[in-house]
Amino acid sequence: MQEISKKKQEPSIGKVVLEVNGLTKAYGNTIAVNNLDILIEKGEIFGLLGHNGAGKTTTIECILNTRKKDSGSIAILGLQLEKDRKRIFERVGVQMQEAHFQEKIKVKEICENTSALYSNPLDYNLLLKDFSLYDRRTNYVSELSGGQRQKLSVLIALLSDPQLLFLDELTTGLDPKARREIWKYLDIQKQKGKSILLTSHYMDEVQYLCDRICILKNGSPQITGTTQEVILKSGTQTLEEAYLFYTGEEVEYESI
Repeated sequence: MQEISKKKQEPSIGKVVLEVNGLTKAYGNTIAVNNLDILIEKGEIFGLLGHNGAGKTTTIECILNTRKKDSGSIAILGLQLEKDRKRIFERVGVQMQEAHFQEKIKVKEICENTSALYSNPLDYNLLLKDFSLYDRRTNYVSELSGGQRQKLSVLIALLSDPQLLFLDELTTGLDPKARREIWKYLDIQKQKGKSILLTSHYMDEVQYLCDRICILKNGSPQITGTTQEVILKSGTQTLEEAYLFYTGEEVEYESI
């Protein structure tokens, strides 16, 4: 595959909410993330795409400093996480791919406990209604379906009314109706000036939500741009075909 170089991303002064330069992380001889640059501005939804094991979750963990990076610089809302953890904590929301809740705790108790961590949290009862979980507020987490747990994890990430939101496979396990409900909610947040970094394997979701995307292959960025730019540069017709092109996962059919 011919390598396509990225244009240098020039930040707009006062609008950059996340700036990652040269992020690299290795596990022994295996490079999980290789010299990755990300720039996200206010009111932008940025998609980080790639096959399983491409480095998407590791990237988010390194950005949030829950996993130590090997090299590179990261600024969140103009702040350094190592020095300004508390200030960033109040302004960032996180939903990871595998959320672990206590089984014998009620939905409203999780919301109350999480809200208590922030100085100006959103009204969790309104969020429960937005996510069709209000009728489940007195249920134990163990009584929720997988899709309901996933919606709850996204809801928890929104409680701080974050300026920057990290969503890792946000709609996995959800039915089409629930997926689109979340898409519309996130689009509303974008219109309010919220910024989002998300990972997803659903190309319809990416096309609906994302202003720009970056495709990773084995930890290395292959291309960054709008979905239309990515499709055009790949020489394919759809985003799914472009994704398969850049990840080297094109399907070949034998003649029958």
